[in-house]
Amino acid sequence: MNDYATDQYTPPKVWTWNKANGGAFASINRPIAGPTHDKKLPVGKHPLQLYSLATPNGVKVTIMLEELLALGHSGAEYDAWLIRINDGDQFGSGFVEVNPNSKIPAMMDRSGKKPVRIFESGSILLYLAEKFGEFLPTEQPARAETLSWLFWQMGSAPYLGGGFGHFYAYAPTKIEYAIDRFAMETKRQMDVLDRRLAESEYLGGSDYTIADIAVWPWYGGLAKGRMYDDSGEFLQVEQYKNVQRWADAIDARPAVKRGRMVNRTFGEPSMQLHERHDASDFETKTQDKLAARRQKGK
Repeated sequence: MNDYATDQYTPPKVWTWNKANGGAFASINRPIAGPTHDKKLPVGKHPLQLYSLATPNGVKVTIMLEELLALGHSGAEYDAWLIRINDGDQFGSGFVEVNPNSKIPAMMDRSGKKPVRIFESGSILLYLAEKFGEFLPTEQPARAETLSWLFWQMGSAPYLGGGFGHFYAYAPTKIEYAIDRFAMETKRQMDVLDRRLAESEYLGGSDYTIADIAVWPWYGGLAKGRMYDDSGEFLQVEQYKNVQRWADAIDARPAVKRGRMVNRTFGEPSMQLHERHDASDFETKTQDKLAARRQKGK
């Protein structure tokens, strides 16, 4: 016997999509792929074109690009275009051509003879690390350790975001069983990280790598109380002292501060940079430039 409510939902013999599921993101939750409308993607002046939003997955890539620029890699200059997922921008025909899975972030690299599309955040991090020769060790066992933690994030974060985050913060009804199950798994994952960071400065070893860049927006954000309202208190994240130390160290990096701002449309206005086409955009926000351009055109 368990202690959960006994009001049972009996799944149908054949599931059909015949009603809205309610709750946040209901308008973009559908069982079919492909575009819903024709819309070309904009293309800026830089070889790297990013189409994204400042969710934890999107922030991974903008942090990586800002870190590469901070190291002097001018080839990492990029245009970051805003994809408003609540408005269904990711189902436009142009976006689906870049990412048939209709998820942000997605990137086009136009630096070579043939354009290269890259989708899935972990894949983009790995592509950029190999392209520029940064943030990914070349020698073993450090390389294997870094890639293991990168793929750990890709496999684990859905339990935090789509699992705990959805049922705790976004579901139209609070389901005790779902919240308990995913809260327990989230705490287990935080403990996994805390144990690793007790023995190592960063996830891959002594150096900051794409593993940290991938994991930090999700689990560092949770540790610093930025995820799902008061979920940090609910999950008692202060107890993970090694995760807290690691999260603070990454938080302080100037490139991370910039990367967090790009394609951000929520929170403090001073932390929002809706589009990024030049380093100067951090001084004069893109949205201010666009407003001035519209005013001038009147």
